[in-house]
Amino acid sequence: MANLAKDMTVALLLDFYGGLLTQKQQEFLEHYYNDDLSLSEIAQNEGITRQGVRDAVKRAERQLYDYEEQLALVRRFEEQQRDLSEIIRCANVVHQQNLRHGLSREINEAAAQIRATAEAMMER
Repeated sequence: MANLAKDMTVALLLDFYGGLLTQKQQEFLEHYYNDDLSLSEIAQNEGITRQGVRDAVKRAERQLYDYEEQLALVRRFEEQQRDLSEIIRCANVVHQQNLRHGLSREINEAAAQIRATAEAMMER
């Protein structure tokens, strides 16, 4: 399970910072993490050694982690997603409380608009 979390983290880092890597680094990481190719398969496709691919992958991973340490875009994105989920949860609570205790159309519409806006922001 720890490897899956690391794989997902590297894939997310690649989404955010992949454009800062060389073309080959991007290709190797995409083949390894997104296409689920082994180091040997990538090496065979590229005509280089497995060790060469491994070294390139590890170097690229380090670069991605360094970018995240400096820029923190993934951390901020994940925090924003958590905050938006909390906003949606609170809008749902407001809506449910409104249904139980008086049904103000304005409150219902505002809660729906808050929820819709937060959901739209999560999809961007």
